[in-house]
Amino acid sequence: MLRAVALYRVFEDPLPSLTAPALVAAFDGWIDAAGASTAAAARMAEGGRTLATFDPDALCDYRSRRPVLDVVDGTLTGLTWPELSLRQRRVGERDLLVLSGPEPDLRWRELGADVLELCLRLGVVEWVSMGSLPAAVPHTRPVPVLGTASKPGLLPDDVPQGPSGLLRVPSAALSAVELAVAGSGIPTVGFYAQVPHYVGSAYPAAAIALLEHVGRHLGLVFEVADLRHAADAARERLDAAVAADEESRAYVARLELMADQQGRPAGEDLIAEIERFLRQRADGGAEGERPGPT
Repeated sequence: MLRAVALYRVFEDPLPSLTAPALVAAFDGWIDAAGASTAAAARMAEGGRTLATFDPDALCDYRSRRPVLDVVDGTLTGLTWPELSLRQRRVGERDLLVLSGPEPDLRWRELGADVLELCLRLGVVEWVSMGSLPAAVPHTRPVPVLGTASKPGLLPDDVPQGPSGLLRVPSAALSAVELAVAGSGIPTVGFYAQVPHYVGSAYPAAAIALLEHVGRHLGLVFEVADLRHAADAARERLDAAVAADEESRAYVARLELMADQQGRPAGEDLIAEIERFLRQRADGGAEGERPGPT
């Protein structure tokens, strides 16, 4: 039964009949380091049609996520409101749904119920979360991708499910929605790219990693040639910034050693290394040392 007042509105009634649709979701904010996951979602949704949008008045705190105001020659001409939308496109022999936009500030449980309702109405067969996390990893190595899954055997062999044991962290809205979907029995997985925590701008390499991992998982291919050019340019900037600073060179070399010895640092090592680096930078900053790469 449909809820009396839903947070979304659909643009087609009835909704279209889809072929084995998978829903991929990414929100900006808490788990979107360097904007990598929302950049990947935007690429996946290119050329698609909007099936539904969600009410920003109900979900967003405009004091923390203000709409953009256009002022032309001293005249207020329009506002661009934050938009969380569900888009659909045909890729190969199946349908792909992409849920993306600003991370909601409010009503996460209601949002989860409404997204689940849409999943059931559209016949979604699998949910895929995408995120990107700052981590103690070097930009000189391939982007590590961690996975989560609602049950064993859902992830590809090359994506480790973890970290192992209990990890208690502040939740993202995306995780709250995924849990609502998983509770219905729809299989859910998550792919999370690790972004070097010293990167302070866009990091196309992480978006590429997500597009490739999710694409292989779903049996789809996404165009990334232009992103590779952007990733090469970002790599050159980071290489130059690291080369110009002796401490940064030593730090990246230490991260490379960790990556080469362990394949990927354990969760405790990631946290300890980031804390050590930030503490050292704070101490050095008092002495007028240069900041690390951005």
